[in-house]
Amino acid sequence: MKVLITGATGLIGSEIVKQCHKKNIDVNYLTTSKDKIENKDNFKGFYWNPSQSKIDVNCLKNVDVIIHLVGASISKRWTKEHKQAIINSRLETTALLHETLKNNHNTITQIISASAIGYYPDSLTKYYTEDEKEVSNSFLGKVVQEWEQVVDSFKTLNIIVSKVRIGVVLSNKGGAFPELAKPIKYGVGAAMGTGKQWMSWIHLHDLAGIFLYVLENELEGVYNGVAPNPVTNKMLTKAIAKKMKMPLFLPNIPKFVMKIILGEMHIILFESQRVSSKKIEKFNYKFEYFNLDSALNDLV
Repeated sequence: MKVLITGATGLIGSEIVKQCHKKNIDVNYLTTSKDKIENKDNFKGFYWNPSQSKIDVNCLKNVDVIIHLVGASISKRWTKEHKQAIINSRLETTALLHETLKNNHNTITQIISASAIGYYPDSLTKYYTEDEKEVSNSFLGKVVQEWEQVVDSFKTLNIIVSKVRIGVVLSNKGGAFPELAKPIKYGVGAAMGTGKQWMSWIHLHDLAGIFLYVLENELEGVYNGVAPNPVTNKMLTKAIAKKMKMPLFLPNIPKFVMKIILGEMHIILFESQRVSSKKIEKFNYKFEYFNLDSALNDLV
């Protein structure tokens, strides 16, 4: 089997590549940097420039499945320009892939696209499943809704469409965990706001595992990429501090302070989404990091 991955050199993409190679799945990948093009038997790079609608169509040769991860980081200050980059990077790349498949011979049977739990509205009480119809009215909600709609266009090419709505990714190689752990390490850790907001987390290993599971079992539709036991911001902060054997003595950080520091993107820290993993579990995916304690044991 061979997959084509966009965003293969990022945090999630690198772990998916690693797990693909363990299962003897060959990887083609698209990159905007010619310096990052490699040419190994099981790992081949191809150039593309989505803003100019350029793509090396050789990337499709003998490929069965596309794993689509690429998109500008949401963890960079949301200036007007960067907000546009967040949207464009997702929509332009998806549209270019669609046009390329439509106009060139290929053997693609499935596309598995990243999405995000930012789709779900902010709530302290709801427990969200993939069937939720209400979409968050935040900027992230708008981005995810538009991105998923463009991904759905692959259905017109008779391709199985799958989407993984990613939660808070825990890894010591990047993502949320180093940022959460850093202030705790220096003795200035504290919960955000009330600390009651839900954080639906997932260990990087399991997130990549879900992508591979959706691929190997040809699962169609939306799947939440979250672990079975979400925690509140306060619980997560306390658990990290306990593992690091560091005290938490500072008061919670008020929302208005983080709004001053981070601007609009402060909502990432304060929005609450308690999200269910039951659907992927129903299809017999077995989590390696089922609860927070096991995940933190691996990371700390």
